Amino acid sequence: MTAKRHNSALFIAGVFLLLSIAPAFAAEKTVSALDVAKTLGADLTWDPLSQEITFTVGDHTAQCRIGTPLMFLDYRETVIVQAPQMESNAQPQLPAALFTQLETFFKQFDTGSFFRVGAILIDPGHGGKDPGTTGSYVENGKTIPVYEKKIALTVSLSLYEMLRKTYPDKKILLTRSGDTYPTLPERIEMANNVPLKKNEAILYISIHANASPFNNKPYGFEVWYLPPDYRRDLIDKNTTSKEIAHILNSMLEEEFSTESILIAKNISDGLEAQIGKESKNRGLKEKEWFVVRNAKMPSVLIELGFVTNPEEAKRLNTPSYLQKCAQGIYNGLTAFISRFEGQ
Repeated sequence: MTAKRHNSALFIAGVFLLLSIAPAFAAEKTVSALDVAKTLGADLTWDPLSQEITFTVGDHTAQCRIGTPLMFLDYRETVIVQAPQMESNAQPQLPAALFTQLETFFKQFDTGSFFRVGAILIDPGHGGKDPGTTGSYVENGKTIPVYEKKIALTVSLSLYEMLRKTYPDKKILLTRSGDTYPTLPERIEMANNVPLKKNEAILYISIHANASPFNNKPYGFEVWYLPPDYRRDLIDKNTTSKEIAHILNSMLEEEFSTESILIAKNISDGLEAQIGKESKNRGLKEKEWFVVRNAKMPSVLIELGFVTNPEEAKRLNTPSYLQKCAQGIYNGLTAFISRFEGQ
C-alpha cells in the first residue's frame, strides 16, 4: 500500500477537512508549494511533465495538479479545491485555502496509518442444495465421499474464529455459517453493502475446493484474483461528473487490483508454509469469477485442493489438515493487513 505503485499519470485518492490557515500565510493569495512543504514538514514531489504536486508526511499523501480543482488524499477520497497555479517563475503556487486543507489533513493524524481494514467477509463456496464439486477416496474398503461445500465451510469457520480473536475491532463476517445456499448475487450484495466508517476498507475472501473431472492426477492449491485489465463500475456516476467519475474509477481499479494481488500472494505464501510439504502450490492465477468481478473491493478466490485426486480428497477430509489450511489463509491475511495499515 505505497505511493510507488501509483507513480503514473493518474491522480490518487483521499480525504478532505477544513481548519484555520497559518497566520504566516493568512494575508497571501497564493503560497509556493515549497513553502507549504516546509511548513507542513512534508516531502514535496513536483512532476513538470504531468504537472502533479505531491506532499507526503509519513504514511499519508496528498496530490493535486496545476489547473485542476481536485485534490486526492491517501489514495481514497477526492476533495474539490481551488486549483494550484503556475507562476511566471515556473514555480507551482497554491491558493491559501488549499494550504488550509492540506494543513488540516496532515494534522489530524497522531500516529499510525489513516486507512484500516474495517471488515473481512469470508465466503464459503456453495452450500445447501449446491454441494459444489465432489470426490471420494477409499479407506478400509469403504468409499468416503468428499464435498466441496463442507471443506469450504470447515475452513471458513476456523478462519472466522481466528480473525475474530485477533481483530475484535473489525467486522469479521460470513456469507453462510451453516449448510445453507446464498446465491451468488446474494453473496455479492452482502459484500457491497457492509457498512463501513470513513477511510475503512473491506476484503472479500472466497473459499473453494477444485476438481479435474477427466483426470484424477492434478492436485494442489491455487489463489485467484481478477485480471488487472478487467473493468468494473466502482464509482457511482450519479454522484459526480462523467469525466471525474472515469478518472476516479480507473484509479480505484488500479488500487483494488494491486491490493488483490498482494492479498493473493500473501495467502499463497501462508498456505505454502502450512501445507506446502503435503500439497503443491500451483501459484497465483487470474480469472473473472463472478464473485471477484462483482465485489467492489479487493477480493480473492482460494482453491484449497482437488477433491478428484483421491489422496488430496483424503487430506481435505481430515480436520487437522483443514485447520492448517485455515491457518495458512489467516497468516496471509494478517500479513497483508499489517502492511496495509502500516503497523
